[in-house]
Amino acid sequence: MDIIQAVIIGIIEGFTEFLPISSTGHMIVVSKFMGIEESALMHAYEVIIQFAAIMAVMLIYREKLTLKKIDLWMKLLVAFLPLGIVGFIFKDVIKELFNVQTVAWMFIIGGVIFLIVEYFYEEKEYHVKEVEKVSYVQAWWVGFAQIFSLIPGTSRAGATIVGGLLTGLDRKTSSDFSFLLAIPVMGAVTAYDLLKHYQDFADANWIPFLIGFVVAFVVAYITVKLFLVFIQKFTFVPFGIYRIVFGIFLLLIL
Repeated sequence: MDIIQAVIIGIIEGFTEFLPISSTGHMIVVSKFMGIEESALMHAYEVIIQFAAIMAVMLIYREKLTLKKIDLWMKLLVAFLPLGIVGFIFKDVIKELFNVQTVAWMFIIGGVIFLIVEYFYEEKEYHVKEVEKVSYVQAWWVGFAQIFSLIPGTSRAGATIVGGLLTGLDRKTSSDFSFLLAIPVMGAVTAYDLLKHYQDFADANWIPFLIGFVVAFVVAYITVKLFLVFIQKFTFVPFGIYRIVFGIFLLLIL
């Protein structure tokens, strides 16, 4: 992998990781079009840029990373458990789903779900408007919804945001909870991958890795900041439409 490829993939990771459009799906598609084969070195690079994305979110939500917010983090732990348990048990089955066809169909299905949820969504007084006020039951259901993100193309952010909307969170709170939940989820995945691929880092060319890290961090930081502003003024409909169009595009070019 050269520097240009590292930059492109870093941009894709940073831009798509926290938007409801599936970073994994985009990474699979872009890698195939660029002719980058799945390899131990590629997995090692993905670990690096995922860690960069986590760092960006931690910087944005740094005021939440204190002992004063322990109750919030207990709820996030509750939300993490369903994915952690199911993902660990069925990790080998999930790997078999990683192909462009699955990504395309899940893009379309996810887009349709977003449009349906938005069609019936109404801002109501009882909606939770602060992430600290999310209940343990709501956190559990968001975590249950996150299980569907194990299917490539579904989007972890998309699944958790929809789960939040369906359990009574408003758009901003659903997004905040989704981004905060990404910290333990992606942290666990990154830690697991580091242990699994640590030997591959010895053979890596660290210049593309470091450049990709910086690119992914900066792009993720800007993307999350802009998304939080966007979602307070607009709906998730544009993301639903994009998912459907992109999914159809993938099916047509296959």
